[in-house]
Amino acid sequence: MPAQPVGQFITHHGFHSKHLKQDRDIRVWLPPGYDEEPRRRYPVLYLHDGQNLYKGGPSFIPGQAWNADTTALDLIGSHQIGSIILVGIDNAGRDRINEYTPTEIAKYPGSGKGAEYGRMLVEELKPFIDSHYRTLKDARNTGLGGSSLGGLISLYLGLTFPNVFGKVAVMSPSVWWDDNYICRLAKRLGRRPNLKIWLDIGTREGDAAVTGARDLHSTLLQVGWKDGVDLRYAEGEGAAHNERAWSDRLPDVLRFLFGDAKRASFGAGGYPMYLTHSAAHAWGGSASPSPAGE
Repeated sequence: MPAQPVGQFITHHGFHSKHLKQDRDIRVWLPPGYDEEPRRRYPVLYLHDGQNLYKGGPSFIPGQAWNADTTALDLIGSHQIGSIILVGIDNAGRDRINEYTPTEIAKYPGSGKGAEYGRMLVEELKPFIDSHYRTLKDARNTGLGGSSLGGLISLYLGLTFPNVFGKVAVMSPSVWWDDNYICRLAKRLGRRPNLKIWLDIGTREGDAAVTGARDLHSTLLQVGWKDGVDLRYAEGEGAAHNERAWSDRLPDVLRFLFGDAKRASFGAGGYPMYLTHSAAHAWGGSASPSPAGE
C-alpha cells in the first residue's frame, strides 16, 4: 500500500522583526501536491501560538496540540476544503501577553503591544511568506486565527487590517481584556468591514467567558454581521479552555472559513456542539486556563 500523503513542514528559525523584541520560529505546513503543481497558488491561514499547532510539536502541554496539520489533511483529502498553507507563528514566551493584547492594562505592565505585533505580521511576515511560497495574496484568501488571547488579537487585527486578513478564527477569545475593549472597538466601526468571522467558546470555560463570547456575538450582529453568512458563532458543549477543545472544533472552523460551511454540526439552541459533558470529563478537561492560554 502506498504511503499516505502528509504534506511537508518547513521551519524558519529565529524570524526577526524590527517591531518586536523577540525573534521567533515560523512553522509552515504545505499541503500534499505542493511541489507537484508548480503553477498552483494557495490560500494561507496564519495561526498564533505556533508551538501548539501541529501533531508532535513542542506544545505547551506535552501531547496536547491543535493537530492543525492532520485536520487540514483530512479535510483536504475528503474534499471538504481546498488545499491551504498553514503558517504557525511561535509565541514569544513571557512576552506573549504583551504581544497578543491591543491595549495596556495595569495588571499587566508592558501589555498592549498588539499594534506592533500586527505590524510584524503585515509588514514583515506576510511579505516574507508571499515571497517564499506560492500564495494567493489577497485578503479573501488570507486568514488569521488563534485561541484565548490569540483569539482576541486575531479579531483586533482583522478589524484593523481587513484589507489584509479577510477571515478570522476567534476561538475562546479573552473578551474580558480591558473591560471588553474588543466589543467597544467593534461598536466604533463606521461600517462592517468585509471580514468573515468564526467565533466560539466552550461551556466549561466559566460563566464569565461564555457571557463575554455571547456579548461579542451580539455586538457583531448589531454592527452588521449575519449569522451563517459572514459570521458563525459556536458553543462547545462541555468543552474547556485547552488545546484538545480547540482541536475538536478546528474542523468546523476550517469548513466555515475555507470550505463547506454547511457541514458544521449543530446542537440545541442553534449552536454547533462538539463535546458532551461525559466526553469532556473522560479526558480530564478543566475550565481553568493554563498560563499559556490566557
